[in-house]
This record gives sequence, structure tokens and C-alpha cells, in this order.
Amino acid sequence: MSTTVLVIGGAGYIGSHVAHELCDQGYSVVILDNLSTGFSENIDKRADFIKSSFTNKNVLEKILKKIDCVIHLAALKAAGESMEYPEKYSKHNINNSIDLINLCINHNVKKFIFSSTAAVYGTPEYLPVDENHPLNPINYYGFTKYVIEKQLSWYNQIKGLNIAFLRYFNAAGYDIGGRITKKEKNPQNLLPIIMEVASGDKKSLNVYGNDYNTSDGTCLRDYIHVNDLAVGHLKALEKLSYEDKIITNLATGKANSVLKVIKTTEQITGKKIKFNFTDRRIGDPESLYSTSKNAKDLLNWEPEFSNLKTIIKSMWNIYKK
Repeated sequence: MSTTVLVIGGAGYIGSHVAHELCDQGYSVVILDNLSTGFSENIDKRADFIKSSFTNKNVLEKILKKIDCVIHLAALKAAGESMEYPEKYSKHNINNSIDLINLCINHNVKKFIFSSTAAVYGTPEYLPVDENHPLNPINYYGFTKYVIEKQLSWYNQIKGLNIAFLRYFNAAGYDIGGRITKKEKNPQNLLPIIMEVASGDKKSLNVYGNDYNTSDGTCLRDYIHVNDLAVGHLKALEKLSYEDKIITNLATGKANSVLKVIKTTEQITGKKIKFNFTDRRIGDPESLYSTSKNAKDLLNWEPEFSNLKTIIKSMWNIYKK
């Protein structure tokens, strides 16, 4: 009997890559997405698509009867915005997610994979950040993910729900096979904004702070290719057949500065990237990078496409059009 996986947010940037990977591996995939930030063009034709929000209880009641695993990728994710509108983030990321988890329990769903974030760690107390690092989010977005991790941990203990928390670092890149072509709507992350400048959609970008204690004064981050993230979900799904709880970072262990990302993009695209230095942002750690040792040991997962040049080339293939 084939495993049926519900990908909530499967038309979005990460979700569409995850759904393609699952379909490639022969899983029966149902995508639930209201297309508020996703695109129908990104949806794998091999999957069943239902256009709806995951807050629609009637729709979920019908779907969950035949679902073995839920992959939950539908969250608001702008850290800055979360500090301005915490009530919006608490309703969507916390309340709605808890309602979803309760429905999964009611319908005897056995596995739940949660799209989490490095933001649960807050300011690093040591580097590289591993899974034993204290959880101390410094923005409300990170707090919402922390709350759902705690909720799922209790349900794992009390209700026997098999769970995986996949803590992403900086997801970037586009499908190596060129199957996903729609650009993110209103991106907040560095690389898509750099791409918008390179393609002429934006005049320049802001670099927040150039006085950090790093080699060039700008922040250091760990970038992971979205195809590698997708494989991480697949490996977690396989592992949940005989593990009841998985907590792992999905990252490369390598740190790249903002200026290095800009310079590498200029080399690959042949375009001048205009930028302005501006004040540091509240809640931006100086350096944030991880180790992927746990993912290798636990899931037999290693990043394959996550070197900076491959990430930028795969993005430029989409943005230059």
C-alpha cells in the first residue's frame, strides 16, 4: 500500500520542491494550498491539488481520512513583520497550526513533519549551532515555531504521533531540473532580493550593518539549496516509519557573508549589484551557521547542491527570464 502524503503549502517556494521530490520517489501526494503566496504553475501534475486554506475544517475533514503523513509548510515567515504584527502571526502560525494538529489526531494521521527554522535558537551562544543549542527565539516568528515544536512534542508523548522538526537555515536556489519557474511573491530574504536587483526589478538593496566582527563587516549566514531541503523531507518521512521523533537542522555548516553573496552574484550574472549600507536590524545575529552532522547520522542526508555558485546559478536561470 502506497503512503499518501498531504503537503500543506505545496504550491509555495519550498513546498513545491518537496512535492516534486515526493512524486519523483513514487509517493501519492495531495497538495493543499490557497495560492495566497504559491502558484498553480509550480504544482506537480502527478499530485492531487486542492485549492483551499488549511484553516478550512470541512475540507481537511474529508482529506485527512486517507492521509498517512502531513508535511506542514504553510506559515507566515517574515521575522521583521512578526515583530510588528504578532497578533497576525499568533493566529496563523500558532492557533491554526494547533487546530490542524488536533484534526490530524482525530483522523489517526500517524506522521507529522513540521517546517521549522533556525530562528528557534535565537542569538547563537556557540557556533556552529547544533540541535542541543538552547532554544531562545529573539523574534516573534521564531517563537511561533518554538510553540508548535513544543505542542507536537507533547502530542508525540501523549498521543503517539510520530514527528519530525526540520530546522531550516537560509533556503535558496531553484529546482536543478528547471521544473519550478515562478518567482516568490514579495521575498524578504537576501538572495531573491539580490536577484531582483540583478534582473532590473529593483534598483538597489539595503545591507543591514557593515560593522560586525566578521571578515568584511557583514553578517554570515548558512545557505541551503531548496532541492537539498526537499530531499531532507523525504529522508525524514522514510525515517518516521521506525523513529517516533526526529529533530534536525538542515544546513551546510558553511557561512557566507552578505558581501560575498553579492560579489559571487555579480561574477555569475555579469550584472552590477547596487547596494547601500544601512543600520543593523534588531534581531539579526552576527553569524548563524550550523552543522549537518546530525542530519547525516540520523537521516543519511548530505547537501548536494548547496554551494553558493550552484545556488546562484539556479536562481539566475529563473530571474534572468
